[in-house]
Amino acid sequence: MGVLLESFLSLWGSLKLGQILFFLMLTILGKDSGTPFCDGLSRRNFLRIGGLGVGGFALPDLLRAEAASGGRSKGDKAVIMIFLPGGPPHQDMFDLKMDAPSEVRGEFTPISTNVPGIQICELFPKLAKMTDKLAIIRSIVGATGDHDAFQCMTGRPPRRNLPPGGWPSMGSVLSKLQGSVSDAVPPFVGLAPKMGEMRWADPGKPGFLGPAHAPFQPNGGGKGDMILNGISLDRLSDRQGLLSSFDSFRRRTDSSGAMDGMDAFTEQAFGVLTSSKLVEAMNLDKEDPKVREAYGKGIAKNVADGGPRLMEQFLMARRLVEAGVRTVTLAFSRWDWHGRNFKRGREDMPMLDQGVSALVQDLHNRGLDKDVSVVVWGEFGRTPQINKDAGRDHWPRVSCALLACGGMKTGQVIGSTDRLGGEAVDRPVHFQEVHSTLYHNVGIDTKSVTVDDLTGRPRFLVDQEYGPLPELV
Repeated sequence: MGVLLESFLSLWGSLKLGQILFFLMLTILGKDSGTPFCDGLSRRNFLRIGGLGVGGFALPDLLRAEAASGGRSKGDKAVIMIFLPGGPPHQDMFDLKMDAPSEVRGEFTPISTNVPGIQICELFPKLAKMTDKLAIIRSIVGATGDHDAFQCMTGRPPRRNLPPGGWPSMGSVLSKLQGSVSDAVPPFVGLAPKMGEMRWADPGKPGFLGPAHAPFQPNGGGKGDMILNGISLDRLSDRQGLLSSFDSFRRRTDSSGAMDGMDAFTEQAFGVLTSSKLVEAMNLDKEDPKVREAYGKGIAKNVADGGPRLMEQFLMARRLVEAGVRTVTLAFSRWDWHGRNFKRGREDMPMLDQGVSALVQDLHNRGLDKDVSVVVWGEFGRTPQINKDAGRDHWPRVSCALLACGGMKTGQVIGSTDRLGGEAVDRPVHFQEVHSTLYHNVGIDTKSVTVDDLTGRPRFLVDQEYGPLPELV
């Protein structure tokens, strides 16, 4: 790595900072380890070590990364947001209605948990054994019925009263207000891969906070990638070959004119992070085999127009927050079950059960349960009535959420719905109340803290009628 940095520094002296493309993604061909990445590509095809224009990286930060101790220290807070694209069926997961008619009740039965009086679906046996570490919200309200991740990422309706630039996601807000824990890692990482329905693949937009606070996306599409052709990991020690490839890359980009006119905000450097905390965190081969086994193996192929079922992403999320990332978002499978609701439930729910339970237990085992908050939810719920295709349709009136860790008061259920699971009748909880709670967990007071929009107007992080859930904090 020392030779590599020396070569890079020699080259850097002849470059103007403004000539570095903001959305640069450096891709280096590597050996085939047989281990696929989260987007299904093999390590031989892509070893992504770039995307460094987002998240506020500058060249000095990257060069210091080699010497930085990095990593999370006690007291640093983080959030892991697990998005279930399509809207999961709340009444088949955490709010079963056994007294409802058969056309509402469905095929699953409840099981008791380790908290007396709380029952959940039989397909979540691992979560049932650790419900004392969970908080179940059965009465999420305020959904608009839009098929996207926006409301989960921001707490706000996606197309109502948007300020210029749009509302920023929680990850972008934490990037803006709290910055990076370590020079070696970005503050915000989005693991969602490309999907057929790209609104589900939204890891959280920066909105009016701007692209410096966008998520680093190691699994993003390859359209913006810049490939240093002919450079493999075996040849990184070849200084002359490395410099020759950089020179060729510089000439091509300079002659294109694409780098002209970049403002100071986009004048950020790319760097090589093959020994950084970020790359180490994303290398699951470094993990204890027993821990990897607890998380299980997933299926890399996207489900229809939704996401893949990757158990590895739950583990990667833990590794990333442990390395110092403040916010990690991921999307798991596809939950828009207009048909075959119960068949799909039998496929996806046990996998979600394993992934979430392994993550929560792992955070507790590592002493991160007070510092890292976990939330699992989708954009809305499903209809009480089962349709002719054995599915449930969109139902924005009520949905559910699962929260864990973050120092919250767990082992409880918040809210309830009516006999059919169609309306919140006790303690309705708005998306923004969950966001306010998560902000509270990371040390941000939503009643006083603001961020400026593009006009310079200070904006509260949530509407002032919403505060942290007193049941949890």
